Amino acid sequence: MIFDEEHHYNFTPELATETLQGVVSEPLIKAEQLMLSGMKSAMYMEPFKLENRRYIGNKAKLVDWIMGLIDENTENVDSFCDIFAGTGSVTKRALQRYRRVVMNDFLYSNNIIYKAFYGAGYWDRDKLCRILDHYNQIDLFELEENYFSKNFGDKYFERSNAKMIGYIRQDIEEHKANLTEKEYCILLASLIYSIDRIANTVGHFDAYIKKDIKPQRLYIKLVDANSYPNVAIYKEDSNLLVRNIYADVTYMDPPYNSRQYCRFYHLYETLVKWDKPKLYGVALKPKAENMSGYCTAKAVAYFEDIVRNINSKYIVTSYNNTYNSKSKSSENKIRLEDLENVLGKCGETSRFECSYAYFNAGKTSFDDHKEFLFITKVDNDKRSKAFAPLLRWG
Repeated sequence: MIFDEEHHYNFTPELATETLQGVVSEPLIKAEQLMLSGMKSAMYMEPFKLENRRYIGNKAKLVDWIMGLIDENTENVDSFCDIFAGTGSVTKRALQRYRRVVMNDFLYSNNIIYKAFYGAGYWDRDKLCRILDHYNQIDLFELEENYFSKNFGDKYFERSNAKMIGYIRQDIEEHKANLTEKEYCILLASLIYSIDRIANTVGHFDAYIKKDIKPQRLYIKLVDANSYPNVAIYKEDSNLLVRNIYADVTYMDPPYNSRQYCRFYHLYETLVKWDKPKLYGVALKPKAENMSGYCTAKAVAYFEDIVRNINSKYIVTSYNNTYNSKSKSSENKIRLEDLENVLGKCGETSRFECSYAYFNAGKTSFDDHKEFLFITKVDNDKRSKAFAPLLRWG
């Protein structure tokens, strides 16, 4: 390797560019050599934590309660599956407890984030810091308009920042061959977490705020990347994936209302895929894909299908009572009694609840909001008999 742990180098745009291009010469490195500790800025010393992101349904504040109940109500378990992983906050805690962990989500952006924070693979922190320092010294006034700024500038982001986002994303893609997969994912996740803080939204991209955007220079900093040998990361349909994997505990937190996550976070999906699709409507969304059946009138059938096919000792299910919402789009597609009935067919089910201030990114009102957790000890004989007459989902 050109860069090793015993040497630290000055952050300069020239060195960062050549680092990306893979053409850094030894003389240039020696000429640039300085103690990194004297040059690093605080933004590199304090990386983004997993929970430092706005995301609807984030369980970060509930994870102690969830994992505590799982610990108290399960036995002889050493593998865990987070089948609708979302932000990954439950997986983060599971990695500290279980020998083997599976996580899954069908959003491209979430998959990239999981690989950045958790996935195995080599990465050079100093190399990435040099690259980000180059990006952070870009003269915004010299940047040309690009796909991102033309579509999202002066809407979701102030225009000069939008040009910077588009430039960085294109630059990462053009130099992908000189990055490991882990480094590529870290750079993309770092970009997502950095722009999330300045987005002109209430926390999602179903709409942008219709007012002048306050100028605020975008700075990119790293996410808190780690590599775990005990995690398997998937981007698949959850109902299909459970047919092909085993875990002692499967945790489920599916969407329950009509709000499609792929539409709420379409901008990050476009940014990660970088296929530059044609966009439609005021919210500038691409054509729909990865739409969840859990957000439709077929939600109960989808839920029945997944619980009958999960291969686990225990099924743990999160649920919230937004069916009392004043907003139609926030009303649950699976009612509490339906969920309890389905889980009861699988085995003995315990119900737990706590009051919780739901993350509300809009003006929807939730009265007496509660979070529920169901822990089902699977009885395969009971489940087989209960679901035998039902047609398989497909």
